[in-house]
Amino acid sequence: MNFPQHLPIFPLTGSLLLPEGLLPLHIFEPRYRNLVEDVLASHQFMGMVQPRVPTPADMRGLGEDVEGPPALYEIGCVGQIEQHQSLPFGRFLVVLRGVCRFKTVEELPPERGYRRVVPDYAPFAGDLEDQDGDLEVGSLIEALERFSQLRGVEVELDRLAEVPPVALLNGLAMSLPLAPAEKQALLEAEDVGTRHAMLLTLLEMGLASDEDGGLTH
Repeated sequence: MNFPQHLPIFPLTGSLLLPEGLLPLHIFEPRYRNLVEDVLASHQFMGMVQPRVPTPADMRGLGEDVEGPPALYEIGCVGQIEQHQSLPFGRFLVVLRGVCRFKTVEELPPERGYRRVVPDYAPFAGDLEDQDGDLEVGSLIEALERFSQLRGVEVELDRLAEVPPVALLNGLAMSLPLAPAEKQALLEAEDVGTRHAMLLTLLEMGLASDEDGGLTH
């Protein structure tokens, strides 16, 4: 795909985007409204990346950069805007479809308030290949069923069984209530098999825990 060589990024703690995953976002801060406007007018691509040190403000997309821009993880994921809706006061609702991970080579000067990087997509070229045949998610669905029963969460398991394996794996990794560092580890997993094993371990740890309100914390 014709990915941009200068990639606008949206740093946001706790928001994980993975290939084939769909991530809804409410864009309201001025600099990120600028970002979406520019992306919609050009190549449709933007990157999601987490700050290394999470803060409550980052989790809401409200980072003020009081002491300078927060340091970011090197690995993020580029997404293509699949749907968008303009809202009053210049806000947007967008849905990003994850396409491919990237490694930041360098950060560029900001553009209209938002951050940009030079990305390297080459290490993650495998994200663009069909990997469904290499993945068996039966054990993951079984663990999710036990988790949903334990937590009293309703999950349509029959429908999940119809989802392509990689889309199911990445969708669960994105949506389950994991800690930011755990989400980053899932993002950086070498391949879908490694990510599957890691997510299954996190689910099993959550099932073994007596704590409420999260899988592992």
